[in-house]
Amino acid sequence: MTQIITHIVPEQSTPTRLQDYGVGIFDAFPTKSALKKALKKNYITVNGKIASTATYISGGETIVLTLPKQVSSHKKFNFKLNVIFEDDYLAVIHKPAGILVSGNHFKTIANALIQNLEPSSLPDATKPQPVHRLDYATTGILLTGKTSTSIRTLNKLFETKQIRKTYFAVTIGNMPNTEDIITSSIDGKSATSQYKVIKTVSSPRFAKLNLVKLEPQTGRRHQLRIHLSQLGNPILGDKDYGIKDLILHGKGMYLHACALEFTHPFTKENINLKSELPKRFEKIFYSN
Repeated sequence: MTQIITHIVPEQSTPTRLQDYGVGIFDAFPTKSALKKALKKNYITVNGKIASTATYISGGETIVLTLPKQVSSHKKFNFKLNVIFEDDYLAVIHKPAGILVSGNHFKTIANALIQNLEPSSLPDATKPQPVHRLDYATTGILLTGKTSTSIRTLNKLFETKQIRKTYFAVTIGNMPNTEDIITSSIDGKSATSQYKVIKTVSSPRFAKLNLVKLEPQTGRRHQLRIHLSQLGNPILGDKDYGIKDLILHGKGMYLHACALEFTHPFTKENINLKSELPKRFEKIFYSN
């Protein structure tokens, strides 16, 4: 038995790749990478023809998703989330450590959102979806879209660097400068991060521990972790990029997404949201 879902494309000002337009339309494939997989598996047709990653839509097309029953899951993941901001278009939540944002797993933030957010009343309301990544061990602010248009628009804002993200990390060792810009190649692409050391304390085991404010200028996978490791000052608790004899086990990774700032693409208000520094960070630097 298969599930068939049909979507009629409204009028468009300019032609758009289906893999960009289709993000958020179908609950089973809410992200660009998931949509690409659906296209490669020939699950999607446009006006009766098999669509591909090269397909463009311009308005008026009939998009049909033919979905094998086992691909779709209706099991609910009940996981309480702290909602920082929410309206009909988008929501911002606090992501705890130790959970994936999305992916081919049941226990993800993506699967928990629908139980934590109010349904959107807008015509293109869809299953809420994260529009950027935070690593499994990273805590902090996560932006999600609640309508098909919002998900596509927020993805575009990230691509065009119109969303400002700020992180805090605890790093190991003597930092080379109190503030600087790091630029290097990650996975063959240029990556840039700006950092500023806020406070440094002595540590018997690590010599120095630093509270570092970070602003990524690009969005490569593991970018901040890689950049700090390249400096010789890996993040405390980073098992992938840390120094072998100085890896902290059992207490997680000390990387926190503390702020998001952007212009709301629909209401045009300035959104500037912050998540408090975790208590384990404060314990290191402000306990005395």
